[in-house]
Amino acid sequence: MARSTHTASGRPRVKRQVELLLADDVESLGKRGEVVRVRPGYARNYLLPNGFATIATEANKRRVQKHQENIEQLERDRLKQLKTRADAIGKYSVTLEANANEEGHLYGSIMGADISKALKAAGYMVETDEVRLDGPLKELGMYTVKIHLHTEAQTEVKVWVVPAAKK
Repeated sequence: MARSTHTASGRPRVKRQVELLLADDVESLGKRGEVVRVRPGYARNYLLPNGFATIATEANKRRVQKHQENIEQLERDRLKQLKTRADAIGKYSVTLEANANEEGHLYGSIMGADISKALKAAGYMVETDEVRLDGPLKELGMYTVKIHLHTEAQTEVKVWVVPAAKK
């Protein structure tokens, strides 16, 4: 049975909601720092007692807004540093020695960890998961390898795979 849009006294039904500021991410409701409107019972019985939200006063809204602006500024600074780092890495080329046969096929292969280790030795802090290879390098030659520091800070580095010096 459908619920009537008017009360028994003839007045229109009003959906009462309260405005809350989320202190944590709440699945299917919103992310931390968002202002949401929920039913009073949900707020009173679940969100407020569990610390997922607080009353959305103007002071709280201003505080969250200021905090979000600070976080955005930190992210912009971090991205600027990553782009500078990517530019420096892009100007460097890596030379790796590997044992190979006469046709140039390696005994083994060069992986992202090897490239990361060589870059770290040169003073460029690049983690293994930031090196993007289509597959292991199995032959002597020059390769262009992508370095993915951030979605907006990427570069390429030249990798030379040369035969190891005979002893």
